[in-house]
Amino acid sequence: MRKKIVAGNWKMNTTLAEGVGLAKDVNEALAARTPNCDVVICVPFTHLASVAAVIDGNKLGLGAENCADHVKGAYTGEVSAPMVASTGAGYVILGHSERRQYYGETSEILKTKVNLALENNLTPIFCIGEVLEQREDGSFFNVVKAQIEEALFDLSAEDFGKLILAYEPVWAIGTGKTATDDQAQEMHAFIRGVIAEKYGKEVAENCSILYGGSCKASNAKALFAKPDVDGGLIGGASLAAADFMGIVDAWN
Repeated sequence: MRKKIVAGNWKMNTTLAEGVGLAKDVNEALAARTPNCDVVICVPFTHLASVAAVIDGNKLGLGAENCADHVKGAYTGEVSAPMVASTGAGYVILGHSERRQYYGETSEILKTKVNLALENNLTPIFCIGEVLEQREDGSFFNVVKAQIEEALFDLSAEDFGKLILAYEPVWAIGTGKTATDDQAQEMHAFIRGVIAEKYGKEVAENCSILYGGSCKASNAKALFAKPDVDGGLIGGASLAAADFMGIVDAWN
């Protein structure tokens, strides 16, 4: 059975003190629950080691929001996969639309990042998704398929099986718009079909595919009820423990 997952992406938010406080709040809220899903928080690089020290790693996973496409060297300001892993983190978000849009990350760059993450025992949460123009012109299936094929299909079936995918309709991130339950299901089922064509049905059925686009407590239950939606990659609603737990509780 594939895992159900709710992962928070804090993006460039919270000071170190604020982030540690938020992590403690999430950790405390989880201690009082037996969630029906895995829970992960992906925090700024500056927070990783400090957050790792205050959470129960058996109940709350920790991830970075990115990593470099190099192991080490003269890359001022970059943070490598080995550095991320050394903090105690077990996950890393790769291919987020903001990284693609603002920092020019290509499929070739992301292919390297995925391999480095896997080599350092990090679980990539790999993001795919279309912009509004592509949704409106009908090319969105082809766009998402290409993103998967170009960055991931050089992986062995064993390594592909270590990934988590996150479908994020870019037009629904931070806009308040959300793909309808049926739109999310349609794309998630399509993604699973693309995986099955390459790696077979078993790998496809075992791959967790999260929805990432303005998911919040008020719509999470309906989204998660869809058979191919395995959880959420949560942005703004992960910045308050109560809001985030409302999404975690949607699995109950």
